[in-house]
Amino acid sequence: MSRVQTLTLASFLSLFNFKSLYLIGYAWLLGMSIWVSFFAGPIAFRALPRHQFGALQHRIFPVYFVMSIIMSSGLLALWTRSHPAVLAHLSQPLVADVAQAYSLASVLLFQGANYFVVGPLTSKTMFQRQKLEKEEGKAYNEAGVSTAMKALNSRFGMLHGASSLANLFSVVVLLFHGLWIGNFGTGI
Repeated sequence: MSRVQTLTLASFLSLFNFKSLYLIGYAWLLGMSIWVSFFAGPIAFRALPRHQFGALQHRIFPVYFVMSIIMSSGLLALWTRSHPAVLAHLSQPLVADVAQAYSLASVLLFQGANYFVVGPLTSKTMFQRQKLEKEEGKAYNEAGVSTAMKALNSRFGMLHGASSLANLFSVVVLLFHGLWIGNFGTGI
């Protein structure tokens, strides 16, 4: 039987601690990742003309990647601070605490790659393709587009695929981390 608790100012203030901060940060990062990846993007794709959709994504994704970098960095710092086994066994990824740190670090690395490398290259390619569409007077997917357009289409597809894969991997890793902390706690 659970104990009845009375909310007091002291008990309210005690809610603000590293464990709570960690759980809120994790929930924020996972929720944001799922929303951007599986809801906001597909809805915008169906609702907006292609060029407007591209312009929207060009503005949203850098903010999303920066928030992912900040949140995963904070979670990794809190995890490492409260789990001494991480630094003691850093080269042993099968140690559970180290595996969780590696999971958070991989989110940081993949979203960092998206923000600093893949995302800017994808946007640049998208805008080059839009410019070429105006010059040729044809949409990128019409018959008879130039060799240059075909090359841009190929490059855009490769970059978009790499970005999507890195983002999907981040979501899967965050789900793994959530399953871990759901079963074993944060240890913070």
